[in-house]
Amino acid sequence: MGTGKSSVGRLLARKLGWPRFDTDQLIAGKLGMRISEIFAQLGEVQFREAETQALANLPVSPAPAVIVTGGGIVLQPENVRRLHELGAVVWLKAELPVLQERLARRADRPLLQTADPPTTIARLLAGRERFYAEAADIAIDTSHLDHEQVAAAIRDELQIDN
Repeated sequence: MGTGKSSVGRLLARKLGWPRFDTDQLIAGKLGMRISEIFAQLGEVQFREAETQALANLPVSPAPAVIVTGGGIVLQPENVRRLHELGAVVWLKAELPVLQERLARRADRPLLQTADPPTTIARLLAGRERFYAEAADIAIDTSHLDHEQVAAAIRDELQIDN
């Protein structure tokens, strides 16, 4: 959350001319609800199940694509295996104070509907960081980069000409 996955994914797909699949958008479209409504009405467990299904339904193709996922997708080992079947896994990360500042701008994050969002962000990051590190083929720190710079860093790391 807050690292720029969605924005950078849109930008990167547009610049490369590749299709983009966003698992949150796929889930919202299938269930006919916004992500915040899914969490509120169905709960996180059902959201995670829908997330796994959305990822499983993506086609393995020799044609490249940008796949944007939610931050919790790596918590399920089958999702990590599937991500690697689909291609290189890029971890966008940021320093905790930067994440806290970015996420304070938006009140629509379901997992941050708590009495103390900054502490929740720190707890989520601490609990997930090892999963991100294990899953990632490359990591890009977005703390002090704009979206264009992050997209360029991804292209460089993956050695994509465009």
